[in-house]
Amino acid sequence: MSALSPAFVEIVRRLPKAELHCHLDGSLRPGTLLELSTTRGITLPHDTPDALRRWMRADDAHNLGEYLARFETTLAVMQTAAELERVAHELVLDAALEGIRYIEARFCPTLNGREGLSPDAVMDAVLRGLARGERETGTVARVIVCALRSFPWPHAMEMAELAVAYKDRGVVAFDLAGGELGNPAHEHAAAFDFARYGNLAVTVHAGEGDGARSIHEAVHRCGADRIGHGTRLQEDPSLEAYVVDRQIPLEVCPTSNVQTRVANSIAEHPLARYVSLGALVTINTDNTLVSGVSLTDEYVQCAQDLGYELPQLASLALASFDAAFLPYRQKRALREAAGREIAQLLANAPAMRGDA
Repeated sequence: MSALSPAFVEIVRRLPKAELHCHLDGSLRPGTLLELSTTRGITLPHDTPDALRRWMRADDAHNLGEYLARFETTLAVMQTAAELERVAHELVLDAALEGIRYIEARFCPTLNGREGLSPDAVMDAVLRGLARGERETGTVARVIVCALRSFPWPHAMEMAELAVAYKDRGVVAFDLAGGELGNPAHEHAAAFDFARYGNLAVTVHAGEGDGARSIHEAVHRCGADRIGHGTRLQEDPSLEAYVVDRQIPLEVCPTSNVQTRVANSIAEHPLARYVSLGALVTINTDNTLVSGVSLTDEYVQCAQDLGYELPQLASLALASFDAAFLPYRQKRALREAAGREIAQLLANAPAMRGDA
């Protein structure tokens, strides 16, 4: 397959997009990670941002567990309000450079309280950073609060209660993350009941570390409004049809899924199947640092490895706005503005391949 032209890649970068599956603690700038580690007296294997970026990228992971191990490095420098505010602020600044007009940053506040920071203090710091980035760039930034599957009760309920308490202050959904295998979502069903009864949207990591049964639980036991990853949905054709027919959005993270070995390659990733079936598919990074990608990179890889042309990429970009956890009118306004801008970009689009 011939290379994509630089002009084409630039159009992809400028496409208005929404990022719906991005972990705050996996998306630090390498330079920030290095600086904050140095300040804390933490010695890292590399002392330049570029070398650290390469080291943090999880291409050598053999499974989801090894992929998640990278987070111990980043969490070590996300334990004060100042650190959290800075990381959140920079996430929005970097997102804006990738054409992202709306981003949902997700994280588990419990993990940021190892040095005594309260859950409220964690939330307030992150929301301050996101709000500052939104004011400076215009990119709308919201939060998804995560509970971790492997943590015992009542952790998930505490996170659900925190999420609902902050529903009108920047939190748009509740999530369950972490290793799926051996940690079924139904054990935390009461937390999802609480979130839904609090009129908060819910999403669930499923179909990544475990099979289609984890997606079945997410949908039917947890009432998921979206599915995080959903890579193995195709293993259950009946459930796949159910998800497609009801347009339950899939938060697909192609590069991450290859790194965790749930997909052999992006060319073989089932996202193309799901798109062809009419599923509501969104493209996301998962973690910009740990996966070593930008959202532009993910779209470009879909063009390169799946043969998607600009109109198909534009459709995926618009789908990401359709699936956003925002009030309907605000979501519609963002989507309509993105549609107008995309139409102008496509009208002047360059040749896809070669040097044009």
